[in-house]
Amino acid sequence: MNNSVTNTVRLLWAGLRALLVLTLVTGVIYPLVVTGIAQALFNSKANGSEIKADGKIVGSSLIGQSYNLPLKKGQETPDPDLKWFQGRPQNGLGTNSVNTQYSLILSGATNLSADSKVLLQQVKDAKAAVIKDNSVPGYTVKASQVPADAVTSSGSGLDPNISPDYADIQVHRIAEKNGLSVAQVQKLVDEHTDGRTLGFIGEPTVNVLELNIALKSLVTKS
Repeated sequence: MNNSVTNTVRLLWAGLRALLVLTLVTGVIYPLVVTGIAQALFNSKANGSEIKADGKIVGSSLIGQSYNLPLKKGQETPDPDLKWFQGRPQNGLGTNSVNTQYSLILSGATNLSADSKVLLQQVKDAKAAVIKDNSVPGYTVKASQVPADAVTSSGSGLDPNISPDYADIQVHRIAEKNGLSVAQVQKLVDEHTDGRTLGFIGEPTVNVLELNIALKSLVTKS
């Protein structure tokens, strides 16, 4: 009987030791090692690809932001602040309806089919707005110039990038709204255009947040 109890105690102690060792290795040592390596070798990515301006964090290079004017009385959808470069439409974003304590934005796609009348109307309305907003005296945007990313939202609704074509058709408007020359603004776009990965993967992109930070700096200096 005593041997049976002794064996049980030994087994329990062995199991407890195994639990403690595994907890220490997998719950403490391994996370610390991985975190340390990530911080040492991939510091920016490990911390959310943060973008700083004026000494403070203003966003992430991975998440798009809105550049809108404050809502007017009775207005449900804000107007874009046209002194800034605009990103892609965010039609897929939803609002938090479960925990209403926080003003959360939910990422997502519209899930509308290609032949959806709602989607077609959204695209038509967006195209008309792009043409209207970016046509200034001496420069008129043609319908054929409007790229797809200017009128459609991404799968997440939070795409941080736009195409160089979309950035280019905003140049004249940005120059006029900020008292800059077209050449100055076009130079900003060219400097913030990233080419294809490895020279052949994907398409050239322009990060809107980084571009607007550079724009703010240029306006301040001017």
